Amino acid sequence: MSERRACAVLNEWRTIYRYQGIARPEEQLIQKRMTEIAHTRVRYGYRRIHVLMAREGWHINHKRFFRLYQLAGLNLRIQRPRRHVSAARRAAQPGAGQQGEVWAMDFVSDALFNGKRFRALTLIDTWTRECLAVHVDLSIKGERVVEVVQEVSRHRGVPARIQVDNGSEFISKALDLWAYQQGVTLNFSRPGRPTDNPFIESFNGSFRDECLNTHWFLSLDDAAEKIEKWRIDYNDFRPHSSLENLAPSAFRARIAPTFRPSEPPS
Repeated sequence: MSERRACAVLNEWRTIYRYQGIARPEEQLIQKRMTEIAHTRVRYGYRRIHVLMAREGWHINHKRFFRLYQLAGLNLRIQRPRRHVSAARRAAQPGAGQQGEVWAMDFVSDALFNGKRFRALTLIDTWTRECLAVHVDLSIKGERVVEVVQEVSRHRGVPARIQVDNGSEFISKALDLWAYQQGVTLNFSRPGRPTDNPFIESFNGSFRDECLNTHWFLSLDDAAEKIEKWRIDYNDFRPHSSLENLAPSAFRARIAPTFRPSEPPS
């Protein structure tokens, strides 16, 4: 069918059919800036880049931003599959009511450039989503877990509960004794049910996606240094969707006047 007849059938002007949009100068600047951010933070999608640019003073409608994001060819191609879990099978875990009330711990494994494995103990506050510590070592026993928790407690106070899985380090006598002495409840997940501890699982996914999978670790010290830099960036800069797109430290600063840290029992 000819162009003339097709436009007549659709009752459309031929000039509209031939129209080719020309990007406005400000849109070119927007695309340039979002490309710079995307190349620096390779695992950030358009929503998080939109938040970062809004912080810089770019006030852009999210629909327009997404259109420019697609035109720039910045779509993330790799997405983690969603696992659909029946809500009836999830444990009813009591949530945190304030900062420092509930912590969550878990382990993440990775390897150095030569294939040598190492482990990272991750510890977060489930209310502020702040990463309190990431301890890196070749092997981490229960005694070392206690040392990490004690060090964080000196600055943040003692939580009421700590959510953990049933790993040997978390069911150890050392951690059980420390929790008993401090009046801390260890809330264990059910075997094979990572959804019982969703906050740490979500954090570990971001940790692996944005840090472990994007760095090349030459040594254990190199891994500890790069992971610590990422932890600071995560706490102080990275926008978190569940915190109204604030960074965890900014969210903690906003609620600081109402926070009363827990004190260990005398």
